[in-house]
This record gives sequence, structure tokens and C-alpha cells, in this order.
Amino acid sequence: MKMEAKQPNTLSSFIDQPVVPGDVILDLSSLANETIKLGGGLRQDCDTVSVMKAGILRYTKPNKYWVESSQKRYVPSAGDSVLGIVVDTKPDNFLVDIKGSMLAFLPVLAFEGGTRRNIPKFEAGTLIYARVVKANTGMNPELSCMDASGKASEFGPLKEGYMFESSTGLSRILLSSPTCPVLEALGKKLSFEIAIGLNGRNWVNAPAPATTILVANAIMNSESLSAVQQKIMVEKLLQRVQ
Repeated sequence: MKMEAKQPNTLSSFIDQPVVPGDVILDLSSLANETIKLGGGLRQDCDTVSVMKAGILRYTKPNKYWVESSQKRYVPSAGDSVLGIVVDTKPDNFLVDIKGSMLAFLPVLAFEGGTRRNIPKFEAGTLIYARVVKANTGMNPELSCMDASGKASEFGPLKEGYMFESSTGLSRILLSSPTCPVLEALGKKLSFEIAIGLNGRNWVNAPAPATTILVANAIMNSESLSAVQQKIMVEKLLQRVQ
């Protein structure tokens, strides 16, 4: 069966719709003083934006687009928040596993107020919440533990808690706006911290270990459930521990 690539109409017409590699979803020459950000699964070819992997085209305000698919392998994209594991330390940077095809590097000065006099010390195995600042094909991604304004914000080492893995699609759902149903339901009843990485790693920390495990289990079980089913599932989990 022959499949023809979709041709650009209006970008909004593709949002939340299935797309496949080769689809051309936008003609950049038609934009007037408008800037957009391309996430995973999209690339710019001269004056067009095309799809690199099969999935659902997603959008988040103010202007970022990406292709969402449930997969284990992570393809780094600039601007992504990720959970990385330190695997080695070099004089000028840390080598970090972010589940990509290549190790990422985190410069020792890529921290708020970072200087040669206060370089952080991380042992192998340290879990770090970081932001991808550079992601070019064939090159090691570069990370930073600062937001775009140079502040630490929520980035840095994650201590205690529990790290678990999910598909990259679920991670994006968890970060979507408005708050996804499972996190909304959990947040109304429980107190916990959470860090969600677009690379399919997630971290939860709560005052009680039982709460930490409950939150992690609820999140992992939510991917195939509807919004109503997610809320029912959370209620049942809470009843078991009360």
C-alpha cells in the first residue's frame, strides 16, 4: 500500500493527530515574525518542518511542538528536562547517562554561582535533574543545572526518594498542562515531591516510604487508563493504605 506524506496546511490542524516520518507539517515561509520551538521527533529542512518519527503531534504554550510516542529510547532535544545518572567525573565536566545513544556532559560550572572555587563533587551513581542545552546529531548532548535565566530553579542533585522509569510518552503526559488526572488526584490527598524527566526517568520523594511507593505505582499504572479510570485507581490505592 502506498502512503503519501501529509502536506502542510496549518500547523494547528496537525495538533493531537497521528503523524509519520516524512510528513511535512509546516511551511516556515508562511510565518510572519513568529518563532516556534521544535522538540523531539521534528526537524527543520530549509523552509519546512518535517516529522522524524511516528507518533502524535503535541503542542504546549507558548510555542513548542513535538512528536509524542511511547518508547523507551530517548532522543535528546534542547530545552528538555531530564534525570541523569553521573557515570564519571572529568576535570571540566561530569559524564551523565540520560538514556540517549551517547553520554551527555555537564560542565562543572553549569550551576548557579558556579566558580572554580566551589565546583560540586558528585560520585558515580548520583541522580541529577538537569536541562538539555545543546543536542546536535553525532555529538554528546550538553546539560545545565540552571534555567534559562541562570538560576538553579528545581535543577540539581536529587537526594533520597525513589527513581523509576517509564515510557517517554508517559513522561510528557505527566508534564502536560493542565495537570494530568493521576497527579491531580494524588496531590489532593498526599504530600510529595516529584521530578519528571522527558527521558523517561521519574523521581518521587515523600515523608513516608509507603507514600513514595504508592505515588510511583499510581503513575506507572496510569499510562493506559482514561482520566476517570486514573482517578478511580488512585482512590482504590489510597483505600488500601488507610
